[in-house]
Amino acid sequence: MKYRIGIDVGGTTTTIAIGNDAREVVVVSEQFESLTASGPQSTSQAILNQIETSLTAIGGTTADIIDVGLATPGPATLDGVLRNTPNLDPALWNGFPFRATLEEQIRQWSARASVHYIGDGQAAAYGEYSIRSGAVTWDRVGPMAAGLKPLSSLFMLIVGTGLGGGQVQDGRVVRGKEGRAGHAGHLLLPPYAFRYEHDQQLRVGNAMCTAESAISLTGLTHQLEYRLTLPQWADHPLQSVAGSTRDKAKSLRGLASQGDPLAMELFDDQARALGITLLDLNYVGDFDLLIIGGGVCDLSADVKTRYKRIAEEAYQEYALDGFRDLDCLEFSSCGDESPVIGALAFAYTAAL
Repeated sequence: MKYRIGIDVGGTTTTIAIGNDAREVVVVSEQFESLTASGPQSTSQAILNQIETSLTAIGGTTADIIDVGLATPGPATLDGVLRNTPNLDPALWNGFPFRATLEEQIRQWSARASVHYIGDGQAAAYGEYSIRSGAVTWDRVGPMAAGLKPLSSLFMLIVGTGLGGGQVQDGRVVRGKEGRAGHAGHLLLPPYAFRYEHDQQLRVGNAMCTAESAISLTGLTHQLEYRLTLPQWADHPLQSVAGSTRDKAKSLRGLASQGDPLAMELFDDQARALGITLLDLNYVGDFDLLIIGGGVCDLSADVKTRYKRIAEEAYQEYALDGFRDLDCLEFSSCGDESPVIGALAFAYTAAL
C-alpha cells in the first residue's frame, strides 16, 4: 500500500491526514503543537514525528509515502516560500522555503516522494470540493445537504481569527499567478454592511471596512468592545466577567446558543456581512456552491439556521435579479478539517 499525506500547519497547531491508493482518508490526526515559535526546523520535526507515528499505527512505513500536500496560512509563493505569514514570527519564517525543506527531509524516507504547496484557504475549498464531489472519501464526514452531485465550482469562506477563502473552478483549485488567490477577507464592504460607524473602523491589513473586519473573531472582539460601552448593554453579564475582550468574544458562541440578545445581535451582523461578501464573490465566479466554513460551523443548530437565513436574506436584498435564485449556500461538511483534507486531496492531484 502506498500513502499520500496532507499537512495543515497553523500558527498554534498542526494536523495531518493520510490517504490510501483508493483515495480514502484513513487517518486524520489530533491537532498537535506546531512549535512555530521555535522556528521552521522544530515545526518540521514535529510534523515528521506525527507522520511516522500515524503510519506505524496503521501498519505502514515512511517508505510507503508517494506525495505530500502542505498547507499553511498565506501569503507564500507558489513553491511554498513563506512571506510575512500571519501568526509566524517573520524573523524566523519570512523567506523560509518550507516546501523544499520538508521535501528534502521526507526524501530521506522515500526517495521519490514530492511535497506540493497550497495555501490553507485554497486547501479548505479543495477539501470541501473533493469530499462533496466524491474525489476523496472519508467515513467521518458529516451529512451534506447537497449530497454527492456533479460539481465543477465552489467558493468557501473560512470564518476564524481572520477570514480566509478559496475557490474551485472547473474542478481545479484556483491558486493564481503568484499563489495568492482567495484572500476574500480583504474585500472592501459598503458602510451599510456594518451596524455602527465604530464597526467600520477596524483596520485589517491596509484597509478598513473589509470583510475580515466584519466576519472574524478579530471583528467580533472589536465590535463587542464597543457594544459593552453602550447603555443598553450596561447590565450584560459579560460586564462582570474577568479577562480580555477577546476572551469574552470567544464565549459568544455559547451565549448565542442560550439566546443571549447581545451575542445574537453580533452573529446576526456577521451573517449579514457574510451574505454581502458572498454576493460580491458570486458576481465574479457564478459558483455551483457557496460554503461557510470555520468556527461558525460549531454554532448550535438553531443559531446556524438563523445565521444562514440572515446571510441569504442579505445576499438577496442587494443581488441583481439574475442572481437572486440562491439555492447553493451551505455550511462546510468537513469543518475545521477542511484544510488538511484539501492538502491531502492536493497530494493526489498536484503530481498529475
